[in-house]
Amino acid sequence: MRWISVFCALAVNLAFGLELDEVPPDLEVPEVEEVAPSAEKRVKEFLPGNSGTGVYHLLYLPTDWEVGKEYPVIFEYPGNQYRTSPGTMEGCELGYGVSGGKGVIWVCLPFVNPEAKAHSRKWWGDADATADYAVQAVEHVCAEYGGRRDALVLAGFSRGAIACNYIGLRNDDIAGLWAGFFCHSHYDGVKKWQHSDSDRDSARARLARLGDRPQLISHEGSVDATREFLESTKPNGNFTFLPLPFPEHTARWMLRDIPEREIVRDWFRDVTERE
Repeated sequence: MRWISVFCALAVNLAFGLELDEVPPDLEVPEVEEVAPSAEKRVKEFLPGNSGTGVYHLLYLPTDWEVGKEYPVIFEYPGNQYRTSPGTMEGCELGYGVSGGKGVIWVCLPFVNPEAKAHSRKWWGDADATADYAVQAVEHVCAEYGGRRDALVLAGFSRGAIACNYIGLRNDDIAGLWAGFFCHSHYDGVKKWQHSDSDRDSARARLARLGDRPQLISHEGSVDATREFLESTKPNGNFTFLPLPFPEHTARWMLRDIPEREIVRDWFRDVTERE
């Protein structure tokens, strides 16, 4: 049983009464360019059969990327379209905050709407098609760009945080891919949403596929609701809880040099480092 709550950084920031926007960012997410993949470029890629449609993923190869070398990979799902999130892959921020652009491949994944042949800005599109796309994207990134199959981390903000389990543990094929999960702001099963299978029993069935793999769970203000759900569901799980001192429902904190970001980076290194 490993239940870790991180309070020291929270206490320090609250003591100074910081607002998130009072902390200037030290990172800026790269713009998407329509060029061939290469180091330090964030580009749009299509899997076979989707060329020219709205179903694609975004690929960022780190500044130190070289052909023939292997790298950990962060796969990230975006939040719903909301006042603090455009609902797009282009709006993702967590993965770049984790890596700072170095040493890690970053991939932003779509929620696939097969009928519209587009990324869905709200909820899942088709959840099974979304999971299938992720499995194909993992295979593509590992085969073409040196993604390490033993160091794949699934991350997401808001809707994307729920997707870590709702999509990432949807079936045995996709569930077996991940070395760990970074879920920021919301968690599958804590609250019933307006989509199918969002009830706690369905969420518990998905969570059964997690095994002992680690999850870092962060939330603005408090992580108590998620902690209580997991204590009743998977008390022997490998969970790290990170409450944030900022009230904003956003992923922008990962673009700032704050203690909480360093906690996330340390956790990521622990999950992906080879023994």
